[in-house]
Amino acid sequence: MAGHSKWANIQHRKGAQDKKRAAAFAKLSKEITIAAKLGGGDIDGNPRLRLAVKNARAESMPKDNIQRAIDKGAGGDSGDYFDIRYEGFGPGGVGVIVECSTDNKNRTAGDVRSTFGKNGGNLGETGSVSFGFDQVGEIVFAREIGDEEAVMEAAIEAGAEDVEVEDEVYVIYTARDDFMEVAGNLDAAFPDHEARSTKLIWKPQNYIEIESDPALTLLKLIDALEDLDDVQNVYHSGEIDEATLEAAE
Repeated sequence: MAGHSKWANIQHRKGAQDKKRAAAFAKLSKEITIAAKLGGGDIDGNPRLRLAVKNARAESMPKDNIQRAIDKGAGGDSGDYFDIRYEGFGPGGVGVIVECSTDNKNRTAGDVRSTFGKNGGNLGETGSVSFGFDQVGEIVFAREIGDEEAVMEAAIEAGAEDVEVEDEVYVIYTARDDFMEVAGNLDAAFPDHEARSTKLIWKPQNYIEIESDPALTLLKLIDALEDLDDVQNVYHSGEIDEATLEAAE
């Protein structure tokens, strides 16, 4: 069930994100506001809001910030937002999926297209990349929650499909339709430990090894996309060698 995870490789920007906490909080606040606007401000009765708040807490967002974001959405003070997915290709044929929440589709489309073009990539049609990815649940816990055998057993009992082990974290994957149930079961299994993140992701079916200059260009593309205000998540199928990751950091 356990295997080597690409989680650390995919999450190459963690150090940079930690230095840009205000930007990270802005994206989390936006997701909370959108979730509250679409499904109401009751956390227990709004699964999307519950997940958004859970992830904000995992990033140590202050309670006041979370409540303001909920009130903004539930009170109708925010504009109308749309969830849009863009698909494209980076250097080396690496597939890239970009999830956005926007109140202006034309602006977002132009920004994403321009960013691909300026950073060695090109925007594709819907479906041109996502067929090579699976949408699954991803729940990440720190290794301190327990030893591998205990975590594997708990994950199996919770209904998870796979567990991958990193140096610092356990990455637990679920079927898309089982995501909320498994997340709740794991919360009950580890009541003293908050998951680092709990979300639906696009997981590559296969990875493309990429190194040297093309890898650096791919990292610049991902960074530039994540810096766009309307972009919430970026996923890619590149497997970047450690030397390049260290050079980029």
